[in-house]
Amino acid sequence: MLPEKLNAAIASMLAQKNKKETSIISARPLSGGSINYAYLLETSSGKYFVKYNKASAYPGMFAQEARGLEILFTANALRVPEVIGSGESGNNSFLLLEYIESASQNNDFWEVFGQKLAKLHSHTAGNFGLDHDNYIGSLPQYNNTHGRWTDFFREERLQVQIDMAGRSGLLSKEMLSSFERLFKKLDEIFPDVSPSLIHGDLWSGNYMVDEKGEACIIDPAVYYGSREMDIGMSRLFGGFSGRFYEAYNAACPMAPGWQQRLDICNLYPLMVHVNLFGGGYVGSVEAILRRFK
Repeated sequence: MLPEKLNAAIASMLAQKNKKETSIISARPLSGGSINYAYLLETSSGKYFVKYNKASAYPGMFAQEARGLEILFTANALRVPEVIGSGESGNNSFLLLEYIESASQNNDFWEVFGQKLAKLHSHTAGNFGLDHDNYIGSLPQYNNTHGRWTDFFREERLQVQIDMAGRSGLLSKEMLSSFERLFKKLDEIFPDVSPSLIHGDLWSGNYMVDEKGEACIIDPAVYYGSREMDIGMSRLFGGFSGRFYEAYNAACPMAPGWQQRLDICNLYPLMVHVNLFGGGYVGSVEAILRRFK
């Protein structure tokens, strides 16, 4: 079962939502990634999903994730789990969500997924960034706003990760010089684009198939950015069908040269992995930088 104080806090939150006393009948552990404990809750008011961690380890993580899910929900494009609430109890912070039953993919799963992602990306803003910071994995993600994509990408995405890796001694002087050369070319590499609402961490582990056989996206790192960031991330570790990209491009055509730019986009998640998991990803970063000397 859950820690006693956490159990009581969740029961109270569910009672407030359902306007009746709610008891937790059982809590079954689920795979929750490397930093969270995750459980399927059977309650007197139905099934729910909860994840929790030490509040002091990742301040504000679940409150920010809840805000991200609510932003995606408001976009009315792709399904996301309903947020029941987030909070702290004792030493733990938690996020309580709708529990989504999993099923097999529909025959047109990838086409519909691509079309709906294009619909999500059609939501735009005046600047790149967001009105609050959040997390990517267990690392803080800074969303200070910029008027140009290349400025935002350089300052809020790559430079933050470069500085972190540099402090840990993970980057050679040659790599730092390569990044400096790349920064001078970013305006040539990227076309002018409008800020699109993006998931921000769209790899195969962050979508699931819901009970209707359609895509449901989870664990976002939301901001307004280049939509190529989501497309690049989806290709970084594989798991997405070619039909997904065809449907996406038919609904919202990408600017010429997008295939070549995806490697540059993926420098951000790769540098995140360098900082989370050590030097094993440095080679992938080096290989991309060499192609853009």
